Amino acid sequence: MSTELVSMVLLIGLLGVAVVSDLLSHRIPNMLVLVGLTLGLIGQMYTGGVSGLGDGLLGILICFALFLPMYAFGGMAAGDVKLMAMVGSFLPFQLALWAAMFSLIAGGVCGLLIVLVRGQLRQTLGRYWLILRAQAYLAPTSDEVAGKPFPYSIAILIGTLNIVYWQVAGGFGG
Repeated sequence: MSTELVSMVLLIGLLGVAVVSDLLSHRIPNMLVLVGLTLGLIGQMYTGGVSGLGDGLLGILICFALFLPMYAFGGMAAGDVKLMAMVGSFLPFQLALWAAMFSLIAGGVCGLLIVLVRGQLRQTLGRYWLILRAQAYLAPTSDEVAGKPFPYSIAILIGTLNIVYWQVAGGFGG
């Protein structure tokens, strides 16, 4: 079994544990993220030496930087940002960027599906229309699903699985 395959299986396993924890307790344990960051960087260093370590650190930075604004504006919890940074530690920086982008897309699709399933598309679009007209943020009402947190770790898992699939299929260089 190749080191890269072991690394990807380990990453997906860690993300699976994070999803279960997020679903059950709405928390992603810091210890899980720290263990994942450590294992990701060790794997990068094992396969690429100092250059691999640099790749892992850059992956962490890219994922953290892309997700931090969502946390800063209240759209995501800190655990989600740390979890995405952990993903970046396992991947070459180009793939880390793609994983973050696919995770953001997956989060948007998950959010849309939740709004559709709850039958609140018209209400949500109406609020966004008011936001555009007022040119100011209007918080969702207490009965609106858009104001409720959802376990973003699911979107991070989906986005990362896309990268793993494309990497295995040879669609992305890495």
